[in-house]
Amino acid sequence: MKWMRRFAVGLVAVLALAYVMVLGAMYLFQRDFQYDRSGRMFALSETKLDRAELVSIPSSDGSQLAAWYQAPAAGMPLILYFRGNAQSFSREHERYEAFVADGYGFLAFDYRGFPGSPGEISERNILADGLAAFDWAEAKGFPILLWGRSLGSGPATYVAKEREAGALLLESPFDSAVSVGMDRYWFLPVGLLMFDQYPVDQWIKDVAEPVFVAHGTADRTIGVQHGQRVYTLAPNPDGLWIEEGAGHGDLWDRGIWEQAKPFLARHSVP
Repeated sequence: MKWMRRFAVGLVAVLALAYVMVLGAMYLFQRDFQYDRSGRMFALSETKLDRAELVSIPSSDGSQLAAWYQAPAAGMPLILYFRGNAQSFSREHERYEAFVADGYGFLAFDYRGFPGSPGEISERNILADGLAAFDWAEAKGFPILLWGRSLGSGPATYVAKEREAGALLLESPFDSAVSVGMDRYWFLPVGLLMFDQYPVDQWIKDVAEPVFVAHGTADRTIGVQHGQRVYTLAPNPDGLWIEEGAGHGDLWDRGIWEQAKPFLARHSVP
């Protein structure tokens, strides 16, 4: 019996040590799990954006953000696009091509630490970069519509809370990064470990702009329940599109632009 007790105590000790090591690794390398900084920034010459320009946006602490900008057609607004957490904003040039084909202007950019913009990735920096992009765009004098995809739903919602825009569109949003983390790592104290928590569920309560939410039911990166909750919490909900069977990266190919245009058109006049 003694050997069984010793074995049990030893097993518990090994499991406890392994758990502590997992906690330590998740704490130290969490931003490597949370953000994908790989890839490259495309050149405008690789796209159909023949009238867009590469611009540099000054952010906090003197950082410079790489961005593409094109003014809208007469009487149209500008879409400020907050990209997700993978690679560079420039890889989504098909979206910007569709925006300008329908007369919208756009501004899209890399947060600090992603391929086009040097610096350190953190929630604080990403939120500051979002505000800097809005202020740069606002100075152009056009009405602004906010579009946040995935990770971008965090800074887009925060900017909507802090600034005045015409509308807020959230594509595959989360209610908080902690909530998403708990979906994956239910066995870890995510709320205690996570640096960058993006409490969208709190920010959205102070968003006066009309809100449209799009999500796919087969999204395994950010479950559809997150988008549904964000929409429920929005003070001014104005459209919910839940696409059956769509995953995290499917909504553009499944027609989100056609779904979004009526919403954006309703709020294009300041």
